[in-house]
Amino acid sequence: MGSWLVEGEGMEEKEKLIIDFMKEVSYVPMKAKEMASILSVPKTEYSTFVEVLNHLEEEYKIQKNRKSKYSLVAQGRYLAGIFRANEKGFGFVKVEHRENEIYIGKTNKKGALHGDKVLIERIEEGENGHHEEGRVVKILSREKDSLVGVFTKSQNYGFVVPDDRKFGTDIFISKKNMGKARNNSKVLVEITKYPEKGKNAEGKIIEVLGNINEAGVDMLSLIKEYRLPYEFPEKVVEEARSIKEEISKKDIPNRLDLREEEIFTIDGEDAKDLDDAVQVKKLENGNYLLGVHIADVSYYVTEGSQLDREAIVRGTSIYMLDRVIPMLPRELSNGICSLNEGKDRFTLSVMMEIDKEGQVVSSDIQKSIIQVTRRMNYSDVAILLKYANKEEKGERIEEIDKAKEKIKKLEKELGVVTKYKPYMEHFKRMEELAQILKRRREKQGSLNLDLPETKIVLDENGFAIDVKKYELSFANEIIEQFMLTANETVAERFYWLEAPFIYRVHEVPEQEKIEELNKFLYNFGYKIKGSKDNIHPKAFAEVLEDIKGKEEERVISTLILRTLKVARYESQNKGHFGIASNYYCHFTSPIRRYPDLYIHRMISHYIEKGYNVQENWKQEYAEKATKYAEQSSEREKIAQKVERDSIDIKKAEYMQDKIGEEYEGIVSSVTSFGMFVELENTVEGLIRFDDLGDDYFIYDENRKTLLGERTKKLYKIGDKVKIRVKSANKILRQIDFEIVPEEEEKLE
Repeated sequence: MGSWLVEGEGMEEKEKLIIDFMKEVSYVPMKAKEMASILSVPKTEYSTFVEVLNHLEEEYKIQKNRKSKYSLVAQGRYLAGIFRANEKGFGFVKVEHRENEIYIGKTNKKGALHGDKVLIERIEEGENGHHEEGRVVKILSREKDSLVGVFTKSQNYGFVVPDDRKFGTDIFISKKNMGKARNNSKVLVEITKYPEKGKNAEGKIIEVLGNINEAGVDMLSLIKEYRLPYEFPEKVVEEARSIKEEISKKDIPNRLDLREEEIFTIDGEDAKDLDDAVQVKKLENGNYLLGVHIADVSYYVTEGSQLDREAIVRGTSIYMLDRVIPMLPRELSNGICSLNEGKDRFTLSVMMEIDKEGQVVSSDIQKSIIQVTRRMNYSDVAILLKYANKEEKGERIEEIDKAKEKIKKLEKELGVVTKYKPYMEHFKRMEELAQILKRRREKQGSLNLDLPETKIVLDENGFAIDVKKYELSFANEIIEQFMLTANETVAERFYWLEAPFIYRVHEVPEQEKIEELNKFLYNFGYKIKGSKDNIHPKAFAEVLEDIKGKEEERVISTLILRTLKVARYESQNKGHFGIASNYYCHFTSPIRRYPDLYIHRMISHYIEKGYNVQENWKQEYAEKATKYAEQSSEREKIAQKVERDSIDIKKAEYMQDKIGEEYEGIVSSVTSFGMFVELENTVEGLIRFDDLGDDYFIYDENRKTLLGERTKKLYKIGDKVKIRVKSANKILRQIDFEIVPEEEEKLE
């Protein structure tokens, strides 16, 4: 047992002394004066001693009974977590390292808002599938001190309706706090008073973003809402500009010189930061040599530099349709770190010998210098592959020349083939190897969900003029397979080296979620096979293979995706369930992801030290790996939310002038408040019960169906339905449909 005078210099030490004393086996609840006497607290320190006790009580670490005697709070009674609000008023708290969330009723929120960190008391155990229940006893920290919303002005005051409906209240703005805001202005408002006892929050407008219908205001609102670092600090830009645009010749002798090799970048047509390049050779033994060359960003972004500190904060680049918020300044990402055609560039190269079964039989990682032979895009590579394969069938490319006056498409293809014909054999080798790698993955049980991505076409002002599926070709697959293989190879090597590393982790799904999925799959005659302790990705892959080309494919693929856990970064290797891999990391995009940049530093250090590194260095960087993995995972979550929101905003914007129009769609989700329908172009809308027709619908949670009480009309996931667009609101990011009654369909 410690003494107050010896241990009691700071508040934390004093708190620890009291807690340790109360943890002793011999301790029995006692009053403050009794404790003070045993701990030898001087009379001059007694008021401070009581202050520490009060603080511990406020923090719910100790409790006082009716006789004013103190004891420790029972372990697990109070828990800290993040509050997730529901628009209906209740919410849930997610406690770290606990699988299930804790339900918080309307009257037990104590003013907690969506995203707040709260301390809760458990008040009811969860039984029969119901959530455990709790009440908020203290708000530990507020998630937001500012919000984006739409301003409405009255004569002497105004209100801001937050874009985030989960905030749960409009924000009152007094006349003196309006600034230059006008009706229908999008504004950034600072919260000066949080809502309490049924009263609205109060705030002060600190920035007017523009009118709700003004071009670019929607994306600017997202930037402000998520507090994204839109501009780089001047000192970061200055450091980026100070880096020379040409490579340093003195470092060339220390690198593998691959400038005479045939090497290609393959990206989208509008890509600007090109950080990966590839090549494939056929070896005499019949194996393939795959070279994956990644921009050596860590050579320029040195540890502890202004660029590095800013990259840690950002964690990732964020893509918002018409703009990018990059992790690194464009001077680097589009300049010396971009593998531009015909330019000497420093890279880290992974050279892999791969056999005909797709197994990597040997590999080497080296610092290198390359010069990209040609910058290719997916569309052009797809054309080359198409005609490379036609040649094998005896068809001649010259046939295109005869048809070029008649068909524009063939004329374009002729141009591509003529331009890149010298490299056609190389791309055929790429295709062959990618097919081999893909087959190996499928055999292992890698999950190919094949869910369509959305392509949104914007006009010159940034307004959505079309929404459609993003068309993928096998050219995309080539890069996908090559990058996956490089990432696995790097992760496996550095795992066995016991290096301080950041892995990309995707764990086995929860048994409870698999059981829930199987209840639904049963209706279609499918099942995820496996025992509680032995679920293999192959069990999911087999179902995905069975549903290919069937009407239920889209829906079941989506439900399987929802069943899987979310991938994240960790300093410990736990494998990647989704790609059925024991070792996986992100190594191939150091321009736009911090974990990749960190991994590059590790690789470079090991190469420079001849793979003989100090244990104390390992320990130091293992701690950094843990910190950066956690921070990068959090930044990735924000980036994904922003990217999803930007797409949802533009989908709603596109549908705003489609009100009243009718479309065929497929039921993509059934809920207790209605059903979602997805159109062919990937736009999804909600049909509420009121818009399902003149009937009362009963929701079956297990089967995910809606049954009309009177008509016996049954709606289930995967059903084809005809809908009419009822409303679209880009601020709410919401689209509402209504069902077209069968009588109307017959009249047509």
